[in-house]
Amino acid sequence: MHPETAPYDQGLLDVGDGNRVHWEVSGNPEGKPALVVHGGPGSGSSPRSRRLFDPEAYRVVLFDQRGCGRSVPHASDPAADLSVNTTAHLVADMERLREHLGVEKWLLYGGSWGSTLILAYAEAHPERVTEIVIAAVTTTRRSETAWLYEGVGRFFPEAHERFRAGAGAADGAGADELVGAYAALMNAPDRAVRERAAADWCAWEDAVLSTEGMGTPYTDRVDDARLGFVRICSHYFAHGAWLEEGALIRDAHRLAGIPGVLVHGRLDLGGPLTTARELVRAWPDAELHVVERAGHLGGEETGRLLLAALDRFART
Repeated sequence: MHPETAPYDQGLLDVGDGNRVHWEVSGNPEGKPALVVHGGPGSGSSPRSRRLFDPEAYRVVLFDQRGCGRSVPHASDPAADLSVNTTAHLVADMERLREHLGVEKWLLYGGSWGSTLILAYAEAHPERVTEIVIAAVTTTRRSETAWLYEGVGRFFPEAHERFRAGAGAADGAGADELVGAYAALMNAPDRAVRERAAADWCAWEDAVLSTEGMGTPYTDRVDDARLGFVRICSHYFAHGAWLEEGALIRDAHRLAGIPGVLVHGRLDLGGPLTTARELVRAWPDAELHVVERAGHLGGEETGRLLLAALDRFART
C-alpha cells in the first residue's frame, strides 16, 4: 500500500436537517479528486483507506455518512432523527460536499454498502464521476438482505437461531421481520436493550464472516460506534434502502462511459458473486475481477487488484 498520510484539511459540513457531516482531505491538493465511500451503512470512514491512493497523484476525500463516525448527531443517541437519514439524503450530502470542496468530477471508491451508495450517486450524477472502483459489490436489494439475514443461516444454523432469538421473532419470521424487529429494538429508550440487540446483531454478522479467518470485526466495535452502526444498518435494511427493487442494476446504463473496476471474492457468503455478475452485464464499461480464495473482507489479492486499478486511474 502507499505511505501513511495525514489530512491537510477537514471540517463539519452542514447538510441540513440538523446534521453535520465530517469530511477530511489528504494527498496532493492539486491531484485527481477521489471520494472514499465507506460501508456499513454506519461504519464510518477508515484512515487506512487513504493508503490505497498514491498521495502524489490523488486528492483523497473521506467523509462520515450521516449519524456515524465524527458526523453529528450520532445515531447511537436514540434522539437522533433517522427519518432524515436515507439513501437519497446521503446522495445529496455527497453532492453538497463536492460543491463545498470545489470538485468538478471525482473518482468513487468503496465496498459493500459503499458500493450501493456509489451506484446510487453515480446513476443520479454520472456527469460528476470519472471512474468507479468497488470491492464486494452489493446493491442492497431486498433479495440480498433476505439472503444475508435469513438464507445464509442454513450454513450457520446455531448462530442464526441466536440471531432470531435476539430479535424475539416468532418461528417462520422472514428476514424483513427479523431486521424490522432489530430496528425497533435499536430505538428503545433503554440503553441496555439497545446494547443487547447490537451485540446480537454483530455476533450474527461475524458468524457469516467466520470462514474468512479475519477475527470478529463487527463484535470488535465498542460502545457508541457499535450502537450507531447497528441502528443505522437495521434502519436502512428494514426499508430496502428506499430503493426500488433492482433499480441500481436496471439503471446501470446511466453509467455508460464511466470506467469501472469491480473486485469480488468468490467465497463471499455475505454478498454472493451473483450481484457483481449482474451488474457487470448491465454496465459494459466495467470489468469484474473474481478473487478465487477471498470472501467479503477480501485479502492480499483483493488489495493488489484495488491498488492496481487506482494506480491506473491516477494516470487518466
